[in-house]
This record gives sequence, structure tokens and C-alpha cells, in this order.
Amino acid sequence: MGRTSIVAAVAIGVLAVAGCSGGGDGAPVDRQPTPAQPEAAPVKGTIGLSVLTLTNPFFKEIADTVTAEAEKYGFTVHVESGDFDVVQQQHQVKNFIVEKVSVIVLTPCDSKAIGPAIQEANQAGIPVFTADIACLAPGAKVVSHIATDNYQGGRLAAKALLEAIGGKGKVAILDHPMVESVMLRTKGFHDELAEAASRPDVDIEVVATLPGGGAKDVSFKAAQDLLQAHPELDAIFAINDPSALGAVAALEEAGKLDRVKVIGFDGQPEGKAAIKAGSIYADPVQFPDQIGRKTVEAIMNYLEGEEVPAEILIPTSLYRQADAQQDPAVAGP
Repeated sequence: MGRTSIVAAVAIGVLAVAGCSGGGDGAPVDRQPTPAQPEAAPVKGTIGLSVLTLTNPFFKEIADTVTAEAEKYGFTVHVESGDFDVVQQQHQVKNFIVEKVSVIVLTPCDSKAIGPAIQEANQAGIPVFTADIACLAPGAKVVSHIATDNYQGGRLAAKALLEAIGGKGKVAILDHPMVESVMLRTKGFHDELAEAASRPDVDIEVVATLPGGGAKDVSFKAAQDLLQAHPELDAIFAINDPSALGAVAALEEAGKLDRVKVIGFDGQPEGKAAIKAGSIYADPVQFPDQIGRKTVEAIMNYLEGEEVPAEILIPTSLYRQADAQQDPAVAGP
């Protein structure tokens, strides 16, 4: 047989094998149909969420909770971090508008300067909600604001401070007045001290208020300045846990941690650990998971055509060392 004949024969054999259905007798094999893949749940829409910063566990928990809760309703969440920069956050809102998201949720980097961006969303017909930090800009329409009762928390912080120093002494505040939530905390703090001043056992002097930026590093430097200018200081009210932890670091460096009491605000894990260790006296604690859930609940009710309250407030609870010692979630001895 010539080479061409051999090749032809092999080809015919291959075709014959390929033509069989796999059975030795040429009978067709009973093939099972491929199971149908379950269809993914349809995505109903997208929520654009920009928080003050994702470096703060409080806002990270809000973002994570909103994402998880929204998924239950078939919504995806596009999360951005404003990083304390209102210009950056304004651009994020513009991008949400271009994406044609269903809803925008903001924790504003600046309660007033965010106004024009919210107005753009209003003009585009996209509903806006705020979480934790409210918008104070006139003309900017927000469907609902869901937040901690920061004013009530500020009053609790003042009560804790009075308790910590026996109602008498010189105190200072590490502030961050760029955002509405902090404005309410400091107002509540001052109002509680003002009411307590009428009591004969109370003699408090607020000797200084310095910007701490709501951040540990900035508050560390601000607390150093406070200690240098006011060596007789008895207590510091820091408007959030990062600020309180910055103050603690400055006091440790100065050897005054035992003398100067620190009141924080938040109830973040690191803050609670410091309360357990005795470095921070107490915190009015917030519940960011509740803020996240209530925000999604408000959004879904609104999209269903229900009336939504303009403001939904979640009270704080005072958290002291005894609470931390009984809290299994808190790190430390």
C-alpha cells in the first residue's frame, strides 16, 4: 500500500471512530442534560455611598452594613471614601450622577460645602440620604438624615467628665467643627456643663478648644500643645475615639496619663480597649451598624413610595471601664 493509501485509510478509521456514539455496538449513549445554572438575582439598582473616610472603623462599619443590607433587596453599593476632602467627595457625587445610580448616601466631609453637589443630584432626580453627618447647606434637599443622637451623646460626655474629675477642674476640647455631628456633640457638652454649673459641687472651666481633625495624629499634636499651654489641665473631651487615642498618646509621652482624664466618643474597638485599660475614662458609644441598617430601611421605604421621616436618631449609651471589663469582644487583659 502506498503512502497516500495509508494516510487515507487512517483518516477513514478516525472518522469512523468519531462517528460512533461511544457504545461498542454503535448504539447512541444516553447523555444526561447539563443541569441549568440558577439565574442570578436581578440587580434592582445601585446605591452610591461616599463616607467621610474608610480609615475610621466607624465609617467602615457603616459602609459594610449598608452594602450587606442593600444586597438583601437586590441593590449593589458603590462605596467611596471622601478622605476628609470635600472637593474629592463632590467629584464622587458627580461620578454617581454620571453612573445614574438609584440613590446617593453621604456622610459629608463638610456639612456646608457639600451643598452644591447635593443640589446637582437633586437636579438629576437622584434622591439623597445622609448618614451620621448632616448637610447644613441651604437649598440642598436630603430625603432623610439617619444618625446618632449626637447632642444627647455630648451631654453624656459632659456627665462622664464631671464624674471623672469630681465636678471640679480645668478642661479642654479636641474639636472638629467642620461637620454637623461634632457641632452637636460639643453643643450638648457645653449645655450640660452650663446646667451643672448651678450646682454648688461643680466648678468647671473650659480653658481651650483646639482642632484635632478627628484624627489620631492631629489630635496628638494638639494635645501636646494643650499640655504645654495648660500644665494644670484636669480633663480632655475628644470628639471621637481617634482624637481620644491621640490625646492618650500625648499624655503618656508627658507622663500625665494618670492625672488627666480623657473622655472620648464612638465606642470603636480600640477605644473600648483603652477604656478597659483605664487610658480613656468613658465613651458615649455609637452604633454604626444600626445607622447602616436604618439607612437602607429608609431608602427601601422611600423607593416603595412610603413617607420617610426627615430625621432618624439613634441614642448613645455611656460606656465605662466596668462595661469594658464585662465585654467579651474587647481586647486586652
